[in-house]
Amino acid sequence: MYQYDHVDKTIVTERVDQFRDQVKRHLDGGINDNDFKDLRLRNGLYMQVHAHMLRVSIPYGLVNSAQMHALAEVARKYDRGYGHFTTRQNIQFNWPELEQVPNILEDLAHVEMHAMQTSGNCIRNISSDQYAGVAPDEIIDPRPYCEIIRQWSTLHPEFYWLPRKFKFAVTGATTDRAAVQFHDIGLEVVQQQGEIGFKVYVGGGLGRTPVIGKVIKEFLPREHILSYCEAMLRVYNLYGRRDNKYKARIKILVNALGIDGFRDKVEQEWAPIRGGDLTLVDADFEYMNGFFPEPDYAKLSESDKRIDQWRNLDSRFKHWYDHNTAVHKQTGYRIVNVSLKEHGVAPGDATDAQMDAVADIAEEYSFGEIRVTHEQNLVLADVRNKDLLEVWRALDKHKLATANIGSLNDMICCPGSDFCSLANTTSIGIAKQINEHFDNYDELYDIGEVKLKMSGCMNACGHHHVGHIGILGVDKKGEEWYQLTLGGDATNTATLGERLGPAIAKAEVSDAIARILDVYKDIRQNEESFIQTFRRVGVDPFKERVYAVAA
Repeated sequence: MYQYDHVDKTIVTERVDQFRDQVKRHLDGGINDNDFKDLRLRNGLYMQVHAHMLRVSIPYGLVNSAQMHALAEVARKYDRGYGHFTTRQNIQFNWPELEQVPNILEDLAHVEMHAMQTSGNCIRNISSDQYAGVAPDEIIDPRPYCEIIRQWSTLHPEFYWLPRKFKFAVTGATTDRAAVQFHDIGLEVVQQQGEIGFKVYVGGGLGRTPVIGKVIKEFLPREHILSYCEAMLRVYNLYGRRDNKYKARIKILVNALGIDGFRDKVEQEWAPIRGGDLTLVDADFEYMNGFFPEPDYAKLSESDKRIDQWRNLDSRFKHWYDHNTAVHKQTGYRIVNVSLKEHGVAPGDATDAQMDAVADIAEEYSFGEIRVTHEQNLVLADVRNKDLLEVWRALDKHKLATANIGSLNDMICCPGSDFCSLANTTSIGIAKQINEHFDNYDELYDIGEVKLKMSGCMNACGHHHVGHIGILGVDKKGEEWYQLTLGGDATNTATLGERLGPAIAKAEVSDAIARILDVYKDIRQNEESFIQTFRRVGVDPFKERVYAVAA
């Protein structure tokens, strides 16, 4: 992974010192709340319902064991013993004391971590594929390109006060696991006549106005990635609305100008800088690739009879292997998904002990590296087949081996009104209700893959618009109700979910989902997945069953 040089260390250390002084002056009355807001946001600090919340950056979801141990120590020392992994591949701490935040940032700086630009109207954390570098369907590893963009965008003087927040995602595989079409700028690696480049999407996003990104360039040679992104950001900075924060995202500008009109303005901005200082050369890519070398894989046989033996002897291991591990590009290795979705726990939460455990397991069995997924789980990317039983036992000991990846209970869930001051309703309570209703894993395995995503308000931090089943919390005269959508998809076949009908009462959400799944089981054909069945029959059969019973 990328290692800080003296410039990186200086920037992060000086930023900690600056923020320490700003916090002190604010607490002493020298900086009022309004002026301090912009300062704290650009250091990842929000004000939530009960306390401040600190969001720590995890660039493209990659941490090493030492960093994970440091995050565990922050949870122990400054918080309430846990952290919350988010859909931006970051981690949030919900209970830090304001005067302690500079100390947290100083501690994190020692392990090359920070919270810069995890909030505010600037370029946020660059997200990517959690299987980067190990996926069999990968064209190239996208992480070096993510790091190039991260360095270019950090403290960029022209793009530090944008009309609104700005998000990038990069994928290097044929399967999109990074939801690139739902970002302000999405970059998909493509190969054309042996040349590496990017298919560029712009103007995607969720929130109040969900939009699928539009293709602005079918093939952008990789050497122009920074100059072309610079041109797009300039257009947004010049023409994006600043009079209404609900109309300020780049998706609104792209829709207003039309993709052709937006492209014309970008080309005008790009022309004078194309081929200039932002043009990358082979040496730039070679230098950055050097930080992401292929691990020292052992030469292992393709088959390992022990796995079949273990699967036959222990059904719990079998289910975990079948659902929580994935094919690795390297013979004799497996990708291990670490579920943060145990029943009774808020999705994405991990205790300090669990973070320490994952760090130790990664150090022993996966080259000391951990990935954070945008579906609020963790990944050990390089586990040898012969170590899988021991890894499973170690994870299971710490309640990190729930065999539910891809199932209904592997849901995305925002913190909701339990923590977030913007939320209309709770989300964590509904997650608990659904878990309690669907506690039969044989039934969940029979249902198959269902992406359930839930948000407590229209800001859509839980990505409900792109869930196979989406849940949106709405307030009705002080009561919590939940709007359901069906058929959303954040992969290559990007689709926005279709509204099922009127909102459902809080107590009836899990029953409504059960009826939706009953329809699926009744009408599915052969090996159809839920999303395939929905695309074949549409929303009406599901609507009829849910609201007929409700009536």
